[in-house]
Amino acid sequence: MPTQSKRYRALAAKNPEGNKKTVPVDQACATLKEFANTKFDQSVEIAVRLGIDPKQADQLVRGSLVLPNGIGKSLRVVVFAKNELAEQAKSAGADEVGAEELAKKIKDGWTEFDVCIAAPDMMGLVGPLGKVLGPRGLMPSPRAGTVTPDVAKTVKEYKAGKVEFRNDDYGIVHAVVGKVSFPAEKIAENVKAFIEYIQHIKPNAVRGQYVKTISLSATMSPGIRIA
Repeated sequence: MPTQSKRYRALAAKNPEGNKKTVPVDQACATLKEFANTKFDQSVEIAVRLGIDPKQADQLVRGSLVLPNGIGKSLRVVVFAKNELAEQAKSAGADEVGAEELAKKIKDGWTEFDVCIAAPDMMGLVGPLGKVLGPRGLMPSPRAGTVTPDVAKTVKEYKAGKVEFRNDDYGIVHAVVGKVSFPAEKIAENVKAFIEYIQHIKPNAVRGQYVKTISLSATMSPGIRIA
């Protein structure tokens, strides 16, 4: 295990119980604000450990939602669309819009974007890009809402702070829910909205305790376990 820095140990001392004790969301967010002592604006991340079996397709947890206060970052969005839909995507603020030429650019290795959206009639073109986009979590998906005829609305949502998530191999969902520069109450609103949404999309196949633990942390801070 790497040696913890002096700064990290000092921050951990502010929350001596660490992940041994759960605290209310509002208290966790207030404590996290005390960790904002770096030269850059740290991202705030939530980690939700779920009582699911990640190997079972009917227990996977994946989705997206627009957080009430955004995430403090302007996402780079590309869109596969043609004609009128392409114009709508550009007007909505997409960073790049295209079809065959965009597919070739990505196939050649370009992945300098955060979100990829596709109109339904573009999936024949996008499908072969799975080997490039899939491992990076960028493949458009109907379930995530990134394969849609309403490309303009979806672009605006991601620009406004929409986040995508999916459980990992350990049944944990990770997502960015803001910046430490946000007021504590704004972070709390985002956190509560995310937890509520996770609970709302509980797979029917899951039995027993669904949400096991929830932890909140910043990019360079200890975790805080929340109730």
